[in-house]
Amino acid sequence: MDKQAALDYMKSHCVIAVVRADSGGEDLVRVVDAVVEGGVHCIELTMTTPGALQALELAAKKLAGADVLLGVGTVLDADTCRMAILSGAQFIVTPVVAPEVATMARRYGKPVALGAFTPTEILQAWEAGSDVVKVFPSSVGGADYIKAIKGPLPQIPLLPTGGVEVSNVAQFLKAGAFALGIGGNLVSKKMVDSRDYTGLTKNARAFADAVTTARG
Repeated sequence: MDKQAALDYMKSHCVIAVVRADSGGEDLVRVVDAVVEGGVHCIELTMTTPGALQALELAAKKLAGADVLLGVGTVLDADTCRMAILSGAQFIVTPVVAPEVATMARRYGKPVALGAFTPTEILQAWEAGSDVVKVFPSSVGGADYIKAIKGPLPQIPLLPTGGVEVSNVAQFLKAGAFALGIGGNLVSKKMVDSRDYTGLTKNARAFADAVTTARG
């Protein structure tokens, strides 16, 4: 999948499940499987997860040819970005404005979402080459903040992350969000730790259904 196709895929499927766990390997692959089964097809494995790159490699091989887009989040530097891409990451996400990460991702033709919050940071991320700007934490300000940012900066695709719940999916989309990054409210740490894959699938389905309803 080329870069534009990946961006179109993210926008179409809308929900990006942010997966954090205390362990990687096969357990993490099973989490990915459960979320995809629920209808959420964009998965962001965070680098804070032990063995994240190995888990990504396993998932990429197991899901080769499947209807899923696997990426890596919490990337802080260019070296990690490169290793993630070589391990199979199809998109890159950072929590902060990291121009060197954007440069590396663009070098390999992969979509990148730099993290920012203030209008100044959001513009800096965009000008640094971010294809989509992750607005984090979007729990501060909520959908109204996204709407306010889109006023003076309508050209910048925004990816609110943090604070997105089933009950406010429609509000964020109406405010102009490009897609939605959802962590604990979708991939609950408690469910991950207890291997409650049925619960994870149910959560994913609730968010996927919310998007479908919001879009009419």
